Amino acid sequence: VQADGTDGSCVTFVLHDEDHTLGNSLRYMVMKNPDVEFCGYCITHPSESKINFRIQTRGALPAVEPFRKGLNDLMGVCQHVLNTFE
Repeated sequence: VQADGTDGSCVTFVLHDEDHTLGNSLRYMVMKNPDVEFCGYCITHPSESKINFRIQTRGALPAVEPFRKGLNDLMGVCQHVLNTFE
């Protein structure tokens, strides 16, 4: 993960070796946070396996916080699905 941006409340994270599977799921989890004003992602080119994942928060909350929380929440959901399946 590589973060670009000077303002901590608006950051673009570059996720390498990922596609829409992680991008859309993570976007959904991050947007559940009421402090997030904008969250979106794009795949730069079909032949490249990287995602530009952008988060913009309200106020002084750093964008890395909802990003980290979204990843942790998504891992929890995936673990629950795996346990239920097994």
